[in-house]
Amino acid sequence: MAGATPTDPDGPTGRLATWLTETATDAIPADVTTRARHLILDGVGCLLVGARLPWSRIAVRSLTVEPGSGVVAGWDRTADAATAVLLNSSFIQGFELDDVSYQIPWHANAVLLPVLLAVAGRRGEVTGAEFLRAEVLGVETGARVGLALGGPQLVRQGWHSGAVFGGPAAAAAGGVLLDLTPAQFEDALGIAATQSCGLMANEAMVKRMQHGFAARNGLVAAMLAAGGYIGTKRIFERGYGGYLTVYGSGHDTDPSRIDDALGEHWYLREQTIKPYAAMGYTHPAIDAALALRAANRFDPTATERIEVEVAESVFDHTAFPIHRPIESVAAQMSVRYVTAAALLDGTVSLEQLRPDQLDRDDVWRLVDRTTVTRGSGSASQGRVRLTDVDGRTHEHHTDAPLGSVERPLDDAAIVDKYRDLTDRIIDRRRQRTIEDLVLHLDEHRDGPAALLALLAPAVGDALD
Repeated sequence: MAGATPTDPDGPTGRLATWLTETATDAIPADVTTRARHLILDGVGCLLVGARLPWSRIAVRSLTVEPGSGVVAGWDRTADAATAVLLNSSFIQGFELDDVSYQIPWHANAVLLPVLLAVAGRRGEVTGAEFLRAEVLGVETGARVGLALGGPQLVRQGWHSGAVFGGPAAAAAGGVLLDLTPAQFEDALGIAATQSCGLMANEAMVKRMQHGFAARNGLVAAMLAAGGYIGTKRIFERGYGGYLTVYGSGHDTDPSRIDDALGEHWYLREQTIKPYAAMGYTHPAIDAALALRAANRFDPTATERIEVEVAESVFDHTAFPIHRPIESVAAQMSVRYVTAAALLDGTVSLEQLRPDQLDRDDVWRLVDRTTVTRGSGSASQGRVRLTDVDGRTHEHHTDAPLGSVERPLDDAAIVDKYRDLTDRIIDRRRQRTIEDLVLHLDEHRDGPAALLALLAPAVGDALD
């Protein structure tokens, strides 16, 4: 059985493990907890919208057999905790509406929220303040592990970055609710890290579930560590068999990012809440397209050529070839497709990506006239240039898309997004009760249990 102290209390792993144990709710800045409440609300909206999508139905039908302690949101049924985590994560990621980070990159809610719900369901007496604290510390862990591992470089190599480093974050969040000791946190991080994997799957249904694999693995790691199971020690600084050593093969890693400015710099503030139903790295082009449209620079009948510039670091992730017919997951990952949709419709939302909208002639006319080039800027930058039949050009460059750190959605806009997403799938009373509960979560001792009860009943189909 492990003791109370990490193997090396002064190493990156040991310092993180100790910080997770010792950081109290009142040590978290007020603006961080406020943002965390709104981040959770956004995750809940994405969770409910994703619950009844076609691929979600397949997953639920395939995986839920026996009831258990885990609530399967929007289905009025339960499953074992690990299965519920996997499904609920896939719902959050179900329509590319959930939060993202350009710098790291990952989808925090898809990794953390299902684990917190599952542990709260198993324990039964988790307070709202504990739930919120676990969310914040999970985000901080994931961000630091992602930065240490060089997340954007993982994407360039074909790894699904958040699926690779989400497991340790999920283990940290779950471990907070399970009251792990520093030594147990070290074990949980080591157990989660050894399960890490995730291959980029731009055109496959499984893309919706990738972060769910990490979430499930993190839950298992936290539960094993709570029971005394021993994980790999000093996982972030060890050489042979170490997490950064193995997954960072071929690029630079930095273990000092794990414990740098712990409790001083809060990465949760930098998590992007998405305004569009598309992969985050396409948002700079979407914003540029919308700016051209708003300035009356776009005439669909006169547009001869569209040139989209994306960062070199995300080119392969966004500019892969697409062909008719197309599935929504590929459309949402394709900068060609979403730029065309934005130019024509003035947004990229559920409406543009319904199955009956994916084969529109007007969209594909523009897609076929679009080329994508590699830019030298950051992943949050992009450019769209339109050339009309007379040879005139109009272009717009985006330095930072709406929702990013530089142009964040404010709290009111996040609430509006939640309401817009859930208006047609749950009744108004349930919608507003969830909203009020989440935005005052730390004021409710029984907040997580009440939230689970509100998430459990069936929801409507967002694509109907």
